[in-house]
Amino acid sequence: MARPRFEVADVLRLHGDAFLAAHRQPPHVCSALNLIKICRTASLDGHLDRCPGCGFERPSYNSCRNRHCPKCQTVAKQQWLEHRKGELLDVPYFHCVFTLPHTFNPLILQNKRVMLGLLFRSVNETLSGFAREPKWKLAGQPGFIAVLHTWNQELKDHFHLHIIIPAGVLRGSEFIRSPEPRFLFPVPALGNVFAAKYRSHLLRAFEAGELEFHGQLKPLAKRPAFIRLLNSTQKKKSWNVYAKRPFGGPAQVLEYLGRYTHRVAISNHRIESIAHGKVTFTAKNRKKGTTYPVVLEAAEFLRRFTLHILPPNFMKIRFFGFLSNTNKRWALKTIRTSLGMQPPTEPTADEPKETTAEKILRLTGLDVARCPKCEGKLIACPLPPPKHPP
Repeated sequence: MARPRFEVADVLRLHGDAFLAAHRQPPHVCSALNLIKICRTASLDGHLDRCPGCGFERPSYNSCRNRHCPKCQTVAKQQWLEHRKGELLDVPYFHCVFTLPHTFNPLILQNKRVMLGLLFRSVNETLSGFAREPKWKLAGQPGFIAVLHTWNQELKDHFHLHIIIPAGVLRGSEFIRSPEPRFLFPVPALGNVFAAKYRSHLLRAFEAGELEFHGQLKPLAKRPAFIRLLNSTQKKKSWNVYAKRPFGGPAQVLEYLGRYTHRVAISNHRIESIAHGKVTFTAKNRKKGTTYPVVLEAAEFLRRFTLHILPPNFMKIRFFGFLSNTNKRWALKTIRTSLGMQPPTEPTADEPKETTAEKILRLTGLDVARCPKCEGKLIACPLPPPKHPP
């Protein structure tokens, strides 16, 4: 017998109002929670799927399309991956992770836009600086994708960037392959420079008055206290920078990106139960390769979930170097020529436009237009008007 399915939306419907009454949240967080709660319900309208053959009917409600919603990422992810296929190069790819010290976590939670923006900036400056330096035998422009993650398996705050970077740089009209089999540059040196750049940028942001200090963090608004905070992160172990095993090629890169780019703080399939005011979900112990249950009060579960709702219009996936939007078109064409690769096939203008059902079928393999009873084709009809009591 299959176990009942639980969702983040269920937690919000049962405990969301009490949580928001007890824990005041900014408007964008309240909006995200509300959209997740009503996703694919009658509140967002929709249509009626009807089979003319057997008479089967079912309502199909609209998605909220919020980027933090666990139910709304599948099609968006597949569309994003489809666009990346034409940008992948026939070279090995490296995977590197840059993690901020947990000492900064309380300050980041009050200043996400500034401090996470500095994370992207510091990583970009570090990798670009190393790539330009002749001593590392490349002396060119790198290109990489940076994906922000803000959580660990228990939904606690853990701010880090996943970097996917081809094994080489663009120098003039030539792609220079990296001679290093494990990573482009020495990881310890990379970590030292990254840490120094981030601390330097953070101090400038403090001096420019760009940071906010509320509640228990108010003492940090004074310069001596803030300098002590920066100095407390000078130990190398505070900055976790490491390179993972290189990808074998474009196919592995796509598989990885499919798992990581549109991931939200917790997937619905990880929620085991919602009962007696508590939420139970599974977490992975990556070192042991095992899973274990985590039991939280519903309010604590929602508090941790809201930690990972990003500020409005803050981009969690960014492209740098020859993969940036301003350089990508000509740079990839130049690199393909240098590598002897064939240009990607472009869609023709006379191709018929796909319906939403056809696009979902192509991207996910799910045929939402097929009748589950007779396997005929469902047609979309308007929903009947709601029946109001007299």
